[in-house]
Amino acid sequence: MLLPILSILSFPAGAQRAAAVAPSVAPIITPPPVPRAPVPIAAPPAPVWPQLTAKQAEQLAGLLKRDAVAQGLRETEADLSAVRDNDALVRAALDHARAVHSGRLDKPDFQKNWGLRPFYVDPLAGFTDAVKRDRLADWVANLPPPYAGYDGLQKGLADYRKLETAGGWPTVSAGPDLSFGMSGPRVAELRKRLAVEDKQVSAQGDRFDNDLLEAVRRAQRRYGLNPSGLVSTQTLAALNVPVSARVRQIMANMERWRWLPAELPKDRVQVNIAAAVLTVFDGDAPVASMKAVTGRPGDETPMLESNIHSVVLNPPWNVPTSIATGELWPKERKNPGYLKRNNFKVLDGKRLQQAAGPSSALGRYKFDFNNNFSVYLHDTPTQATFSSFSRLASHGCVRLEKPAELANLLLNDDPAWSSEEIAATVARGKTVRARLQQPVAVYLLYWTAFASANGQMNFRADPYSWDSVLADKIAARSAARQSLAAR
Repeated sequence: MLLPILSILSFPAGAQRAAAVAPSVAPIITPPPVPRAPVPIAAPPAPVWPQLTAKQAEQLAGLLKRDAVAQGLRETEADLSAVRDNDALVRAALDHARAVHSGRLDKPDFQKNWGLRPFYVDPLAGFTDAVKRDRLADWVANLPPPYAGYDGLQKGLADYRKLETAGGWPTVSAGPDLSFGMSGPRVAELRKRLAVEDKQVSAQGDRFDNDLLEAVRRAQRRYGLNPSGLVSTQTLAALNVPVSARVRQIMANMERWRWLPAELPKDRVQVNIAAAVLTVFDGDAPVASMKAVTGRPGDETPMLESNIHSVVLNPPWNVPTSIATGELWPKERKNPGYLKRNNFKVLDGKRLQQAAGPSSALGRYKFDFNNNFSVYLHDTPTQATFSSFSRLASHGCVRLEKPAELANLLLNDDPAWSSEEIAATVARGKTVRARLQQPVAVYLLYWTAFASANGQMNFRADPYSWDSVLADKIAARSAARQSLAAR
């Protein structure tokens, strides 16, 4: 809102006194100052683009069009042969660098529960140096995230695009479950389908023999399904996802890799939300892995990075208002005494807290880290969910299969917290906060596509639809930029 400009009459002190003594004497009025002409604000200097030689311009155009495809930014190579203007080519190179290094979204495009944010870097200085030293190929090669996980996806993208170009894979017809010992046309379809991704499978034949049984189990492991060898509804659905969808899935995961810092801490705890698995890294090598339970759709576990600062032994559960209102108070109304029987007490007349103990929803261990989502890692008295291959069942926090193991790993360097002391403290039942001598980084990430050590691509379902949401946001942002450029 613009404030009105007020004209102020200024009375010198002597004149004010004179007016007070002799009100009939007219006061001296100081005229308002003559307004000055506004000082023009100089526009920021235009960036000084490095000047490419003809050879460098040709090399850069070739690098950009090939790398845009390799990094999943484009489906096909762009024709840059007509771009002769030096500044236009430099702008294309800088736009490419930002997209590969930090991703293609702007800050308003990020959803609230996408708690990771890329670190935006101005690539001009590095590019100018590469031009000066004639090292453009090295500059382009060093733009992507420096992680083996990203490299695996990049190779997988190239492989699956080749499959797409070759026509993809055949679908397996709907019908009864397929199992060992069966034969017929649908078994023949299954063989041909599996052989496209798995070179150990013979595409010929219509019998469900031992070799095909093992091939089905390998595929089920790649999709995060129960490796039973039985081709039922879930396995059939995973096999019939078209290769084009797998390509888009790989590209979405490559984009999320670009949101990570330039270097991950070597010691860290990492959760794959979509796969519901926690991995502990020591010196950048995985030293422990365990099943987890992550948020159900609607109660999504957010992506974030933070630092675990303490382990709470025998934690009470301060119930979030949404859970108390939506679940616990209705249970109390339906079955009076439910809250008391389950060790809940009412605080301040409205808040619920469940006492620590073996039946507490948080179990015996809670791992605290600062974040804006009020989530944490914790134990659980309910172990049945860990036997399931679909483990998206929490309200957003991450439940752990082996919390005692994680507590021992995190407190390993503290002589006050030996494994025996941890166990004894838990057994005593008193709530104790054990602060880590050195906080340990924790990352909650959403990987629905990743490569195993042998380069084999693995896929998971997209339970939160974040892959498709991300693809839509990238498409919308790209269209907006193209429209702006065309004006």
